[in-house]
Amino acid sequence: MTEYVFIPGAGSDSWYWHLLAGELSSRGHRVATPDLPCDDDAAGLPEYADTVAAAIGDHADTVLVAHSFGGFTAPLVCQRVSIQRLVLLAAMIPRPGEAPADWWTNTGYQQARREQDEHDRRRPDDEDALFFHDVPPAMAAQARQHSRRQSITPFTEPWPLSAWPTTSTTVLLCRHDRFLPATFMRRVVSERLGVVPDEIDGGHMVALTRPRQLADRLEAHATTSAPPRSNISDVVWE
Repeated sequence: MTEYVFIPGAGSDSWYWHLLAGELSSRGHRVATPDLPCDDDAAGLPEYADTVAAAIGDHADTVLVAHSFGGFTAPLVCQRVSIQRLVLLAAMIPRPGEAPADWWTNTGYQQARREQDEHDRRRPDDEDALFFHDVPPAMAAQARQHSRRQSITPFTEPWPLSAWPTTSTTVLLCRHDRFLPATFMRRVVSERLGVVPDEIDGGHMVALTRPRQLADRLEAHATTSAPPRSNISDVVWE
């Protein structure tokens, strides 16, 4: 039995994980899906990390899974409590001192998105086609009902760690992700962590569309060694 703890993306809540949490629970695992104080303008990344760490407590066998903007919070959690494995699921990967608001420019995201939008023939203002292109309409409607106001506070603060934590880290990309395109993310993962990511079919909201396949992949990562990562001194931090 493994303890899985999930960190949602920006402006999201624990509902996003409900299908995946049910699948893992049915397999005998413990699951926690804490809600972040994302609508609290007094809360930044440290408060987000404190919330997740409190949900973990002293469970030493925890697999921490972070989605999207949760990638900025998860490494801070690894500094607070013992984590067996960190899984970054279609997640942003920060560098020391980098404010989340600067991540888009620093990674060359805008150009990658333009290319992806042209490939998908998607209008830049069509967020449904960006996030929910492979989500059943009824499920997408429910997801919109669970959106939350996202404070800008955590986006303005420099990421406080001086290096990536020593926690075994796996990156899992979604091959059909239009928000964080796979080609773009393969480069970011290589440049920032020095690893080759694992990949799964599906778009950015993969926990809503492929919960069983995602559960299979998470179970596999919980019981296997993480791929070798470049020594932190060999990764170029800019």
